[in-house]
Amino acid sequence: MTRIEFLDRLCKGLTGLPPATLKEIMADYEAHFKDAAAEGRSESEVAAALGDPERLARELKAEAGVKSWDEAKTPSNATAAIVGILGLGALDILILLPLLGGVVGTLIGIFAAAIGGFIAGGVVFAAGPFLGFPGGIFAALLGGFGVMLLSAAVGAITLALTIWMVNGVVWFARLHYRVLKPALES
Repeated sequence: MTRIEFLDRLCKGLTGLPPATLKEIMADYEAHFKDAAAEGRSESEVAAALGDPERLARELKAEAGVKSWDEAKTPSNATAAIVGILGLGALDILILLPLLGGVVGTLIGIFAAAIGGFIAGGVVFAAGPFLGFPGGIFAALLGGFGVMLLSAAVGAITLALTIWMVNGVVWFARLHYRVLKPALES
């Protein structure tokens, strides 16, 4: 994504903010691109590092609403803060929470299958030579050991994905806390 595309999408997402606030935010993000260009980074790298402009706009609107409420406790500022936070939370509750539930359920299922596969491989490894496994004793030993290794690898990959997902959720929660922190402190 280019600088112009990013800033255009960000500006569209920030509609409804006071012109002075909008101008200040847009100047700040324009400065991000200028600083990065001076360091030799491409516009697409900067846009990717800044994230989704629509999501960023929702966070900035919520932050601006809370900030305006802190400065002057008027009904219109309260409405702006509530609408901004609800806009930020609606995406989380309606879209991201069900997706997160599906991903967690899938990871639990894969991890349970890996444990079951490991146990089954252990049974083949231990009992296969005595049960007349097709291919003989070595086939039973190697087959059981192979299933155990495959299950351990799947479990390790699942664990790595789980850690990555937990880190992502923590990062996402920190973004929300950063937005809500001024309101919580007052």
